[in-house]
Amino acid sequence: MAKYWNISRKRDTEETTIQKNKTRLILKKFIYFSAISICLCSCAQDSSKNKNMTPPKTTDMNQENISKTIIVMEKAALEELNKGNPSGYLKIYSEDITYFDPFQEKRFDGLKTVQTFYNSLQGTVYVEHYEMINPIVQVSGNIAILSYNLVSHIGSEVFREKCTEVYRQNSDQQWQIIHSHWSLVQPANGKG
Repeated sequence: MAKYWNISRKRDTEETTIQKNKTRLILKKFIYFSAISICLCSCAQDSSKNKNMTPPKTTDMNQENISKTIIVMEKAALEELNKGNPSGYLKIYSEDITYFDPFQEKRFDGLKTVQTFYNSLQGTVYVEHYEMINPIVQVSGNIAILSYNLVSHIGSEVFREKCTEVYRQNSDQQWQIIHSHWSLVQPANGKG
């Protein structure tokens, strides 16, 4: 009987542990989605205008027009960067930009910091041609998220990257990038 009781007690303990783990997972998901919601809400607040900013105005645009506008802005910035000139992006970055570069360990915070980093790259990037693969823009209020894959051809080298840009439409109806995240595509087998 004692053996049965120990087995039964062990099952109860395992079931309790499983239930606790499920509860923890649900709680973690809740905290994760709450944190994302808070971030998006804080991103939606207006920041001071970038004086060098000249992107197109977008009043009363629908999803398709917003998507086209965002992609045109991104391609124009890429065209400049591919010629060694990062000013295309600097014009559409907001003052409060956060930026992850695939070759840097830490995030850059603020336009001045990103500008300093980009100035160090001035004239060093020359992409012969690129492919923006499957760009998609998701819009919610005054926030638009652009994500796409980028294939850049430099001589015989091919670089594959993933990009996510978070755009915010400011009170003057101009779109600016408030967060930029670039990462290199890593094959699942670790070879590449």
